[in-house]
Amino acid sequence: MINLDNYSSIFIANWKLNGNYSFLKEYYEKLKVNSNNCTIICSSSIYLQSLKGNNKNLFCGAQDVSLFKEGAYTGELSASMLRDNNIDFCLVGHSERRQYFAETNNNVKTKSLNLIEENIIPVICIGETLEQKENNLTEEILFTQIKESIPNSATHQNALIAYEPVWAIGTGLTPTLDEINQVHELIKNFDQKFINYKVLYGGSVKSSNSKEITELTHVDGCLIGGASLKVDEFNTIIS
Repeated sequence: MINLDNYSSIFIANWKLNGNYSFLKEYYEKLKVNSNNCTIICSSSIYLQSLKGNNKNLFCGAQDVSLFKEGAYTGELSASMLRDNNIDFCLVGHSERRQYFAETNNNVKTKSLNLIEENIIPVICIGETLEQKENNLTEEILFTQIKESIPNSATHQNALIAYEPVWAIGTGLTPTLDEINQVHELIKNFDQKFINYKVLYGGSVKSSNSKEITELTHVDGCLIGGASLKVDEFNTIIS
């Protein structure tokens, strides 16, 4: 398993349902990885074997994993299958999975547990909706998601947390820097065991705001969606 303590910042490109083989070829030809940071590329599952890692600071990630380890579950990919494809990280509980595929906290916990057993680091996503934020429920929602989504076997050495306010994903809206820092501090202080966790921020991250976000005291990197599809912009973010 990757030693997360080796990196000052972690950046994850989530390509979502985008990309093709020519896109991958051009992307990796132009990608410039910063040696001080951990960079992870998460593609659709069909391209996982084509992703490139260097076992030093560039790694391959999946966007999801099956709840099941094996069996009659057509179309699913298990954690062990991801391990066979040299996948080191996997997103779980992304807001789009929760919204469009009815992913529950319990689902996220089971998937995370399966990944950890295969020495794959789950990136456990949590975040509140705009309605929840406006009703001052951010703390309650995040604490529930943390409590119910993160398995007991998770530690700061084998799991990551990504805070992605649902209302900021793909909207161009972002919390203020103070809000981001305060929420990340809140997450790390939910319980003593989370103090040393690396917590990433996701939600309309782009080259124009990424530096200020990653320099925040309690932010350990970024989960980047749309901006990660533009390799020149992604290079600026991870530099």
